[in-house]
Amino acid sequence: MPPSRRTMSRQLVVRASLVYLGLRLVSALLLWRASADQPFFAPWTSAHPGYLDMTVLWDGSWYRQIAEHGYPSVLPVDQNGFVAQNVWAFYPAYPLAVRLLIALTGGSFALVGSTLSLVLGWVAAVLMAGLLAKRIRPGLALAAMAVWAAFPASPILQVTYAESASMLALVLALWLLVERWWAAFGVLAVVVGLTRPIAAPLGLVLLVALVVRWRERRTVPVERSETVGMAVALAGTALGTVIWPAVAWLRTGRLDAYSQTEAAWRSDHRLRWGHGWVSITEWALRGLPHPKVLAPILLAALVVGLLLAVLGPWATRLGPELRAWCLAYPLYIVLVVDPFTAVFRFALPLFPLTAVFVGGARAGEPARSWRVRTVVLVGAGLVLQVAWIWKLLRFVPPSDYPP
Repeated sequence: MPPSRRTMSRQLVVRASLVYLGLRLVSALLLWRASADQPFFAPWTSAHPGYLDMTVLWDGSWYRQIAEHGYPSVLPVDQNGFVAQNVWAFYPAYPLAVRLLIALTGGSFALVGSTLSLVLGWVAAVLMAGLLAKRIRPGLALAAMAVWAAFPASPILQVTYAESASMLALVLALWLLVERWWAAFGVLAVVVGLTRPIAAPLGLVLLVALVVRWRERRTVPVERSETVGMAVALAGTALGTVIWPAVAWLRTGRLDAYSQTEAAWRSDHRLRWGHGWVSITEWALRGLPHPKVLAPILLAALVVGLLLAVLGPWATRLGPELRAWCLAYPLYIVLVVDPFTAVFRFALPLFPLTAVFVGGARAGEPARSWRVRTVVLVGAGLVLQVAWIWKLLRFVPPSDYPP
């Protein structure tokens, strides 16, 4: 499918803004209500936790440490000689932007950080609606964005996490690929590599886009300038993949500074590709009969379901770039992430799938069908937000499951 040159209308921008901010207001009310049930925890909350206290829980405290103190030149080591958990696991674009804004405004980390996340998520949502509207009708694109914005883990987009920043960078990167602005994509891929470690799966999407473009060369010749842009895109994606581990190496003097920091979050201090998915699923199903049998069946069903959702005829209107992302990113997650409760927020970058779920990625979908489906999915997302906030974001000392 050739790239569309349609631009966002003012009406779509306004409607997307109202929908997104309205859903964030609902999430804010839930966070405010949950603060009454948040126990006092001196490192993270005030004596009487309120809304802003809810925005700095868990990884928010690591980002606050970066914003206030930066990154250390010496890695901390535990009593057994292993690298201990430290801020090098967290990418710099978001916390350093918060640091700059704090210096300019004098505001607190919680206020400045959560506000920045809200604004960046807002911009990402508007651009997401515009990107999807290049492939599907604007009303369907808006519906798909609404389902994404109501996702159970979507409150993470208004707390002091880097998800909003990485979503904005991701949507822009995919937009540039759809429009085939290769050089601009290459530059942005470096920025992506400073928000979260997702430049590698973007590289796979780039390869798909390049193959598609190469197959069109007989009808639309590839000019020399475009070839240069493609080379810039490839170089930028490669740089975006390695830039943060390289910075950690140069700053600390340890080649394995980043990898060993990531390993600190593993119980055995080892990074193993694709490890833990079966065992964690067995643990999650421990209350059911025969979890060892059910776990691989469930995981296989999820894989088959994803493949059907992305490769089926109902997703053709998404185009090759967005469909490729919906396969490349899960593959990356399976290979490098040990699955646990964070998988819910890790699912947020799969936003093109919401267009499939509401029926917007196939032709001829009756308006009544996709509107009813959208209302049901948004409602379900808001209900499940309650569980996500109270069960995962809310912290009950001395230990709890992270969001």
